[in-house]
Amino acid sequence: MIFRLLPAWLQNSPLGGRGQKVDLDYWMLAACLCLLGLGLVMNASASSAVSAAHNSGNHYYYFIRHTLYVIAGLIAGGCCLLVPLQRWEQLSGWLLFLAAILLALVYVPGIGHEVNGSKRWLNLRVFNLQSSEPAKLFMVFFIAGYLVRHQDELKRKLFGFVKPLLVLLFFAMLIYLEPDFGAATVMVGSVVVMIFLAGTSMKVAAPLLVILGTLGWFFVTAESYRLERITSFTDPFRDQFGSGYQLSQALIAFGRGEIFGVGLGNSVQKQFYLPEAHTDFVFAVLAEELGMVGALLTVAVLTFVCVRALRLGRRAQLAGHAFAAYSAYGIAMMWTGQAFINIGVNTGLLPTKGLTLPFISYGGSSLVICCVSLAVMLRVEWEMRQAVRAPAMPVRKVRQPGGAHA
Repeated sequence: MIFRLLPAWLQNSPLGGRGQKVDLDYWMLAACLCLLGLGLVMNASASSAVSAAHNSGNHYYYFIRHTLYVIAGLIAGGCCLLVPLQRWEQLSGWLLFLAAILLALVYVPGIGHEVNGSKRWLNLRVFNLQSSEPAKLFMVFFIAGYLVRHQDELKRKLFGFVKPLLVLLFFAMLIYLEPDFGAATVMVGSVVVMIFLAGTSMKVAAPLLVILGTLGWFFVTAESYRLERITSFTDPFRDQFGSGYQLSQALIAFGRGEIFGVGLGNSVQKQFYLPEAHTDFVFAVLAEELGMVGALLTVAVLTFVCVRALRLGRRAQLAGHAFAAYSAYGIAMMWTGQAFINIGVNTGLLPTKGLTLPFISYGGSSLVICCVSLAVMLRVEWEMRQAVRAPAMPVRKVRQPGGAHA
């Protein structure tokens, strides 16, 4: 009944309608729901101490908010499942314009919300929106649409490669100035991979990649605290109560977890030893409580989700559905880059950087965008199967003079 109230272009979807049943990629959906469930469990444990300290003894304050964020994300994802990929392509320019407005609003007094010296959030009264999260997804849609429209120019002309990079650098600079170097890195990395997978010639791309690498190194070393993170992460215990404090505490959590962990709820590091235990360093608490086995299983599920997304993009590209393919590549690289950086920071493979673990870390904006991204991936997979199942158009018979048929 509800589908009859929707516009015609919304009635045919993976959620049913027009007599169809719910039709989804259940492997992808199940893996992501497992990650969301794991995130609920780990946030209930990792945030208990800080919740009680900051909210009059309520141990479940952040867990309740995290649960509401998950519900909001699932509702938003369900709504996005109704939207055809063609609509995302048509609206990609307007969505990017909206992203620019959201990124600019963080600098407006009274609207922008500052936490720990970073202006990354918009105070919407009910919740705080981290504007870089929708900006990353909207950038993927915009670049995917550009790649569809300018494939020949991208392969043959230098300017065809430069134009999307100029747009990308403008948005990356807005995010960098918040400052949010991690989100800017994920955005740039995702778009660069999308452009290469579209078939850009190395002769065109190589000089610009050198320039991008040089700019990246400049921005990394431009601030003293970033340089300290680079020099301290190789030996965090040299200054374990200063620049190496977060990483040293995370490594202690890994050491305490050993193979099978100390058990759910028994983490010591979450008791104000490890900062941001329920957001940036939730993986360290997970390793402490669930051990190496739990950590490796989590990495395995994340890897499965990212690889499946990349394979789905490849299927769409081979089938000739360019926008679906490039969108899938971009979302897959968003998830991959964010997970790689978060886990790398937690394990000491990368310098400390504040970035959430997809589907698991506490954070409303991140969770909602992850669920919306998942919905887009499910829509891509469903539309690919619909295209394969679509029957060939019947051949129209032409009446010949004298009553004969051809």
